[in-house]
Amino acid sequence: MKRKNLITLCWISVATSMVFFFGFTKEKTVENFVLNLLVCFMYSFVLGMGNKLLNDFLNRRFPWSEATTKRAVISIVSILIANTVMVYFCNYINFVIFQKGVTTEEFFSGRYSFINWFTINIALLISAFLHAKGFMEELKKTSKKEVVEQKLIAKSANAQFESLKNQLDPHFLFNSLNVLSSLIDENPKQAQKFTASMSKIYRYVLEQKDKELVTVEDELEFAKTYCNLLKTRFEDSVDFVFDVKKEDYRRFVVPLSLQLLLENCIKHNFATSSKPLVIRIFSENDTLCIENNLQVREQIKESSGIGLSNIVQRYALLTKKNVFIEKSDDYFKVKLPILSAKPNVVSEIKEDKDKAYERAQKRVKEIKGFYGNLISYCIIIPFLIIINLITTPDNIWFFFPMLGWGIGVAAHGMSVFAIGKNWEEKKIREILEKRHKQ
Repeated sequence: MKRKNLITLCWISVATSMVFFFGFTKEKTVENFVLNLLVCFMYSFVLGMGNKLLNDFLNRRFPWSEATTKRAVISIVSILIANTVMVYFCNYINFVIFQKGVTTEEFFSGRYSFINWFTINIALLISAFLHAKGFMEELKKTSKKEVVEQKLIAKSANAQFESLKNQLDPHFLFNSLNVLSSLIDENPKQAQKFTASMSKIYRYVLEQKDKELVTVEDELEFAKTYCNLLKTRFEDSVDFVFDVKKEDYRRFVVPLSLQLLLENCIKHNFATSSKPLVIRIFSENDTLCIENNLQVREQIKESSGIGLSNIVQRYALLTKKNVFIEKSDDYFKVKLPILSAKPNVVSEIKEDKDKAYERAQKRVKEIKGFYGNLISYCIIIPFLIIINLITTPDNIWFFFPMLGWGIGVAAHGMSVFAIGKNWEEKKIREILEKRHKQ
């Protein structure tokens, strides 16, 4: 136990002993004062340290954040048993050994049942406070940890996305300059047209490379311009066929994905006027497909793999839908998911974090409500018992509020920690998993 907690227990013991000595002790002697002080120290340290050690042990073995329901059930059972044992131990030492007012047989015969029960309620109050305090401290630590983790995830995802997008600029420029250098020797006039077209296309690259998604329509317009650029060089050796549904035009794809895939088609396949390379761009089942007849050329050097890998990774950061690749002896096809909405890496993480925080807030409110109810019960019921025994000792009525409220507290605890929440949370997870699969 920390030094601060020990000092607090000492002050509580001294204050309690002063109250009992000056308020309830008839003979104000040094011996009675020392006895009061000793008894108060015993109760404070046994009950206080016992509950603190129990709470610390449960925190290590059954953290609130990992097993809330299990921890709640174990806490309720363990504090009831532990406090009953500690109270009987303290009362036995006090009445049988210190005061020597009764024998062991008389103490356990039922004569001190009310005193034991009353002290157990006080001990439960202390325990409820310690457990509530421990829960709030752990929740605070867990919340801080989750916020830091979410920030790191957001920063990591954003940095990764920016890194992938930054690959596009030099990659496109390098490949375009290679084509231009070939055209200068083959056809200088075509090289001039190519340079003019390339400047327009490169403007689009600069405009779109900072965006996460663009409309299918914009991407198709850019692809058509890029295809005209390729036609300038390859003439009848390459044919392009566009067959995308009009209803897909306002939906979204990753920017420059078509350009990278068109580059791949040209780079990995040979094309001649007798055996032209036919590239089809069409929509199919919520995907944008790029398909070419397979005419594999021999690679002089190993490909860098930037194009297709870049697209796959960018889609993975934006959506759970996958990029599909089909290959046969006759054709090669890539299917890009067409998205209906514009997701954002950071905003999605923030949204998930906000929802998790709202759920955590609601859960904390419910648990705080239960502990507030339990603490009120532990304070008010003993007070009612004292009033009942002082005013009308012949008419015992405190059992009715004690029993009725006790059942209410038990039902409240079950609804917060056990029966009420398990099936709801499982059902919610099940529904969410089904939606993700769809």
